Amino acid sequence: MNHSPNCLNCINRRHFLQLLPTALSVAVLSNAQPAKAANTAKALVLSCIDSRVLEAQRYFLSLQHLGNQYDLTALAGASLALSGIPQQADAEAFWDQLKLSYRLHHIQKVMIFDHQDCSAYADKIDPKLSEDSEKEEKVHEEYLSGAYWQIRDRYPDLNIELYFVTLNAEVKAISPLARV
Repeated sequence: MNHSPNCLNCINRRHFLQLLPTALSVAVLSNAQPAKAANTAKALVLSCIDSRVLEAQRYFLSLQHLGNQYDLTALAGASLALSGIPQQADAEAFWDQLKLSYRLHHIQKVMIFDHQDCSAYADKIDPKLSEDSEKEEKVHEEYLSGAYWQIRDRYPDLNIELYFVTLNAEVKAISPLARV
């Protein structure tokens, strides 16, 4: 190849390589579009942070045909957190997450999972709560019901499902108690 100093159409390799990144950037950015949410979620799942029940919960969600089509929020005590226990900031965090999930992912339901032998309940309600399984389920039913009515008041169009997970991986549906 003849590289004559008089060749106006010829550029050297170094100059070409210096211009290449800029040219590619302009080409890519000129076709760029604003980011959009790739998909919607079917539900917002509120779970406790305790890892002992996560596998059972995930399996249950897959049986409900949710797969990875849900938004997940984990707070110590799950339903307990909505009552402002252990801290009011936990309840506020949940409401912020629900608002975002509802607005951005167009969720259709909220699923709350409490579980047996929850340390948050033991710490804030009764250290011996898990020693009486009947009493323990009743206390969880009360807090789950409270969470149900709080969500129902703010988002009347959402379905709300309540669950209690045992350490044996049994997931029990809980019906909300009547409003008091």
